[in-house]
Amino acid sequence: MSSCTEPYTLLGFLSRSTSCDADDNTGPRSQVLRDYATRQFNAFLWLSLIAITALLLRKVTKLFKLWAKGSLIPGPPCPSFYGHSKLISGANLTEILSKSHEKYGSVVKLWLGPTQLLVSIKDPELIKEMLLKAKDKLPLTGRAFQLAFGQSSLFVSSFDKVQKRRDSLETELNGKLLERARVSPTKVVDCVMERIQDITSKGSLDCIKVSQHLAFTILGATLFGDAFLAWSKAAVYEELLMMIAKDACFWASYSVTPFWKQGFWRYHCLCTRLKCLTQDIIQQCRQNYKLFCRVDLNLPHNETTNIGQDAASGAPHSSSDVMPDSLLLRELDDRLDAREEPCGNITSVMFHGCLTTGGLISNILARLVTHPELQDKIHSEIIRVQKGSQKEDQQDVDKMLLLLATVYESARLLPAGPLLQRCSLKHDLNLKTGVTIPAGAILVVPVQLVQMDDSNWGSDASQFNPYRFLSEAHATSFTGSAEEPVDAGHSSFVLNDPNENAAFLPFGSGTRACVGQKFAILGVATLFASLLKHYEIRLQAGSENDPKPMMNNCVLQLLPSPKIVFMKRNSCIKKEA
Repeated sequence: MSSCTEPYTLLGFLSRSTSCDADDNTGPRSQVLRDYATRQFNAFLWLSLIAITALLLRKVTKLFKLWAKGSLIPGPPCPSFYGHSKLISGANLTEILSKSHEKYGSVVKLWLGPTQLLVSIKDPELIKEMLLKAKDKLPLTGRAFQLAFGQSSLFVSSFDKVQKRRDSLETELNGKLLERARVSPTKVVDCVMERIQDITSKGSLDCIKVSQHLAFTILGATLFGDAFLAWSKAAVYEELLMMIAKDACFWASYSVTPFWKQGFWRYHCLCTRLKCLTQDIIQQCRQNYKLFCRVDLNLPHNETTNIGQDAASGAPHSSSDVMPDSLLLRELDDRLDAREEPCGNITSVMFHGCLTTGGLISNILARLVTHPELQDKIHSEIIRVQKGSQKEDQQDVDKMLLLLATVYESARLLPAGPLLQRCSLKHDLNLKTGVTIPAGAILVVPVQLVQMDDSNWGSDASQFNPYRFLSEAHATSFTGSAEEPVDAGHSSFVLNDPNENAAFLPFGSGTRACVGQKFAILGVATLFASLLKHYEIRLQAGSENDPKPMMNNCVLQLLPSPKIVFMKRNSCIKKEA
């Protein structure tokens, strides 16, 4: 009542009236609601505190388990709390692993930080076991692809999520796309040679640039059909792809997408343009296919069959032939995950395929120009096999044993990357030697060390010797001296399956091995069969004394690729490249 008898003023009257009404009508109810809200809020705070504490305890427990299990793995002691991270760079990691394996054995550990454990495995049998068990990839491994091309089901950390699409892609690469790759190399070589002539009119060209053009063109023609060879925007597409490849890892190295940097937005703009170009070529392929179908329906059955046969043999009708159930047409209509970017998987395949295939082609070119006698033998083999082939417009590379052995040996000496990376995200790995690798550890295989180890490949492991993949009963060491051309078909040479050697890892191994291994080997071999049939590859005048790749502690040190020229077979006209 005292609050209602205060001195009279307008403001006081209004306040007294409000407080009196509240006290009389809603005071007890309001107090109950306030008390209830307070109790609920306090309960929420307590639950949040308990949840955060439980999460932190779980992480701390996991960290202690990592330290405890990691301490049992042999390896050099940590120089500081931050481990070996400040002593390691991309250039010297393989060298550090080489020294560590020599001292501590086939399984060694390096602490990259207080929470990051790296375990390197060098023994081929243990590598095979690890790659079968460790099916996952590090969560940030696919960040470069996602940042550039958006969500993609081909580059997911968890193997369970990516397995279905990988199986689908492998089936398609080793089926219809591989058949298409077998019939298009001649057109690819002609297309690339036209471009090379335009470029060399302005200056010289080395192996890396030639291989880039070859890899991009053969992969584009295989995925998109012959329409890609006539596509007016192909050169722009290639340039954009290489620009993105150059900067992808840099921008993906940020733990948080750097929206505040102007350079990132320029990079993002390039990626957007690349997506638009990919959609453009896919739409053209769809239109060409529909046009082809309409023409096909208006023809008699026999003529339709003939067109199908012509398409399979690389005849002109194949320029508009894109399979209706191909990966290309499903990209826009039947994505397995609605969150995926349109054309994201196709762009990722082009991105990754151009880089890896280009590296392999570049190494083969360098080997052939520095071993001209081997090039002559392969040319003789190509001519002999083609004479016995029923289809003169196709290269039967399965019978070109020396050519395939050269491709395998080039891949062995220069794999796609210095390290294979795997991870077991949920479960510890127990190797047959008794070593337990804790879940979440970074598992690496130093590929260059394994593939240049004398115990795996013999005393000439660091030397280029394609005959190591031919049957030992009749193979002779390749010394680089002038010999009579090897006729692999009429001798009893047998090509050994390189995958029978657990140390052959240029395409990985296990459940997450490269799905395009067969496609890359046979596609590149077919490309070189067509190239060497029409051209002889030579060093450009003055390049004979250029430095050659050297070995440093079993690590191949790459040097600038040699400048090369192409000589038309049976002609004195020189075509420089």
